[in-house]
Amino acid sequence: MRKIILLVSAMLFSLSLGLLGQAPPHVVSPEVQSDGHVTFRLAAPNAAKVVVNVEGQRDPAPMQKDENGVWTATVGPLQPDIYGYSLIADGVSLIDPSNQLMKPNLLFTQSAVHIPDPARSWEVSDVPHGEIHHHFYHSKVNGFDSDFYVYTPPNYDPNKKTDYPVLYLLHGFSDGADGWSAVGRANFIFDNLIAQGKAKPMIVVMPLGYGDYEVIRRGWTSWSDKELALRNLSKFTDALLGEVLPQVEAEYRVKKGRESRAIAGLSMGGAESLRTGLNHLDQFAWIGAFSSGGIDLRDFSAEFPAVDTDTNKKLKLLWIACGTDDGLIKINRDFKSWLKSKDVKFSDIETPGAHTWMVWRRNLTALVPLLFQ
Repeated sequence: MRKIILLVSAMLFSLSLGLLGQAPPHVVSPEVQSDGHVTFRLAAPNAAKVVVNVEGQRDPAPMQKDENGVWTATVGPLQPDIYGYSLIADGVSLIDPSNQLMKPNLLFTQSAVHIPDPARSWEVSDVPHGEIHHHFYHSKVNGFDSDFYVYTPPNYDPNKKTDYPVLYLLHGFSDGADGWSAVGRANFIFDNLIAQGKAKPMIVVMPLGYGDYEVIRRGWTSWSDKELALRNLSKFTDALLGEVLPQVEAEYRVKKGRESRAIAGLSMGGAESLRTGLNHLDQFAWIGAFSSGGIDLRDFSAEFPAVDTDTNKKLKLLWIACGTDDGLIKINRDFKSWLKSKDVKFSDIETPGAHTWMVWRRNLTALVPLLFQ
């Protein structure tokens, strides 16, 4: 019976090739050129319009169809980095079927193109490498199964009496717990900075950043429900302090105490870092925030009630960064103005760029050497 099924399948495949007249064309996509230009291709003979949308580019690039039904567009030159992109055929966003490199996301997975440069901090280099450990647990605080990743630096040995400071590194909305490792390449950034003597060896904890998973089920519209958004941020803090932090300190050789703990994150994770860190300075002395979103759900005084005249005495570092082309630049500037009105000292970092991983990899690279110094 199985032989008959295979024979019929082979006959149908041969018939389909005959009806098409030829086998589907071989497509190479993306094709990275030495000058930084990138050519994207998609075989879609029946599509009427195809464009490619590349992370960090203002407008999608139109693609042109050849006689074989293959659409092509060349973009650039692009600076060395890793860019997410989507091929959009007749309004439908597609993953590039010719490319195995992905930019994972809970709401909008994309393909990715890597333009290498050995000098970049996120490249794989011939240096000692740390390890990434994946942990799963059921959150009693939030009522759902959750996870977190832990980076341990090179030469970490749980049987030795060497303890390390710890950074809690938070992803943005729509990312999973693997956002910083799979897309941000944080582990390679730490490997390289530690090998170069620019950063102290540290343990890095990358947790799933949702306090209420309803925000993912509703998608981007969830932020219009301020009650839900606030609950998501608040319950995340509860889970981080009440569940993740105790597990990490029980299983890893970490230094305990606020001066050995840092918290930093991007976008939603930036808001979580500010809310958790500034309202729990008994737990964290180092705070970093990249392109923070969700800090404007209430008045700043209501959002950060613990900020007072003693804040500067407790902080080792408050580092606030945002790209000048980011749609969140205004709210970040407003927040910094509010901090100034409270006489709170902070590092004010504004760089070119939008709400993209190209900005956040550089933010992390700049922040890490300042921690635990």
